[in-house]
Amino acid sequence: MAKLYIVPTPVGNLEDMTMRAIRILQEVDCVLAEDTRTSGILMKHFDIKTRMQSHHKFNEHKTVEGVVERIKGGENIALISDAGTPAISDPGFLLVRECRRAGVEVECLPGATAFVPALVASGLPNDRFCFEGFLPQKKGRATRLAELAEEKRTMIFYESPFRLVKTLLQLVEVFGGDREASVSREISKVHEETVRDTLSELAAHFTIHEPKGEIVIVVAGVPGKEKNKEKDNPNKFSEF
Repeated sequence: MAKLYIVPTPVGNLEDMTMRAIRILQEVDCVLAEDTRTSGILMKHFDIKTRMQSHHKFNEHKTVEGVVERIKGGENIALISDAGTPAISDPGFLLVRECRRAGVEVECLPGATAFVPALVASGLPNDRFCFEGFLPQKKGRATRLAELAEEKRTMIFYESPFRLVKTLLQLVEVFGGDREASVSREISKVHEETVRDTLSELAAHFTIHEPKGEIVIVVAGVPGKEKNKEKDNPNKFSEF
């Protein structure tokens, strides 16, 4: 039975492409790409000659139904974005949802995504975290930040280099300038960089040093008081 394949692609270094991802892209009947020009570079590098079709946020509402019908008709289709895993702040959710509703099998390959290495490299707690992606640019931005003011988990945001300083200053206003955070850019590329400091210091740093490349901001949650676990849980079983 034909299916939809969700195929992650490198966020920077082409060596991050998996062997399985290459094989799937070679074997499917069609590859849906966010930007066929960008993906064309990837396809050429790995000598993948599969036909591509444009699938992006401006046309996906119109094309989803047709894609689902093609898969139901026996066509294996893969979805890729410009970089990383489709549907994570990229087109893909609508297509996956409609495939599920239509009973079409969806297989998502594990692979590259920007926020995981940024989170780990930040040195901030990563046992529990929340991924916020891109904040609303205008309407709803202040409201969303206010809602996160008491968030205890580490928070992850995507941002454009052109709005980074503005966003950091807004985070200072809502979370306080002494909140720990990190900014990662150009992940897995030649000029990869992660800067760790307080929000105030990060805002000052990037005011002087103009950022370039895709940005991931990682911010510590509201600091919690250390608890005496034995005192809080006197009936806790001994570990084996």
